[in-house]
Amino acid sequence: MRECLKKLKNITNQFLIKGSDPIVAISGGIDSITLSTFISKEIKKRLNVAHAVSPAVSVEATNRVKDLSKRYNWKLHILNAGEMRDKKYTSNPINRCFYCKTNLYYSISSTLNGQILSGANLDDLNDFRPGLKAAKNSSVRHPFIESQMGKKEIRALANQLGLKEISKLPASPCLSSRIQTGIYITSDLLKKIDRVERKIKNMVPEADVRCRWLNKGITIEFNEPSLEKINDKYKTQIINFTEEIFKISKNLITMKKYKMGSAFIEKQRV
Repeated sequence: MRECLKKLKNITNQFLIKGSDPIVAISGGIDSITLSTFISKEIKKRLNVAHAVSPAVSVEATNRVKDLSKRYNWKLHILNAGEMRDKKYTSNPINRCFYCKTNLYYSISSTLNGQILSGANLDDLNDFRPGLKAAKNSSVRHPFIESQMGKKEIRALANQLGLKEISKLPASPCLSSRIQTGIYITSDLLKKIDRVERKIKNMVPEADVRCRWLNKGITIEFNEPSLEKINDKYKTQIINFTEEIFKISKNLITMKKYKMGSAFIEKQRV
C-alpha cells in the first residue's frame, strides 16, 4: 500500500510541475470520489471535477457529488454528456459503455481544459470494460491503475482520507446496466428503476440492490442484506410498489440473490 501511495503522489506531483490542471470525471462512486479527495488535498488548490447528469445516473450519486464538492471546495462542473441522444448507446449493445464514455469524455474536453482523470482501478482490467477503450481514445489517465491500486487499496485509502462512509459504498454501475443487453434504453425506464431502488434503500438502509429490467420481467436482486434477512412484510411492500411504478403484473416480478452482470448478455466482444 505504501508503494502504491508513493506512485499516486508522484503522478499528482506531475500536474504541479507541469502547471496543468487535472479534471476528475466523478461518477459519485467510491473510486472517483477517493481519487478526487486525494488529489485535492495534494495539490492544495480547487480541483475541477466533472459530473454528468442523465437518467442513467442515480439521484443518490448526483446528490453525493454535490455534497462532497461543497465539503472539499471542489469546482464542480455539472454536464449533460448527451448519451441519451446517441442511438449507438440507447440501442444497448454489448459495448454500450464505450459510447457512454465517448460521449462523457467529449463533453468534458469540449467544456474544460486540462488532463481528464478517471477512477478506474486495477481490478477493472480483469473485466470486460469497453469504456477503457473510449478513455484511451480520449487520452484519459487512470491514476489508480498507474499506481497498481485495486478496490481493496482504494477502500483503505478512503478510510485514511476520512471517507469512512464512502469506503463502505458498494459498487454501483450506471442504471443502464440494469437493462438487459439489447433492450432499448429510455429515460422513463431508467427513472423507474432509480425510483424503485431509492424506495428500497429508504425502507432497508444501506441496501445493495439492483432492479433489473429483463425480457422475462423484473428481477430485484439483493447483495446486502441477504434476501433471507428481508422479512415477508418488506418483500410484499417491494413487490407492490414495483408493480405500481412499472405498471406490470406481480407475476412478472421476482426477487433473487445478487449476481454481477446478470442483465448483461455477452454475444461477442466488440
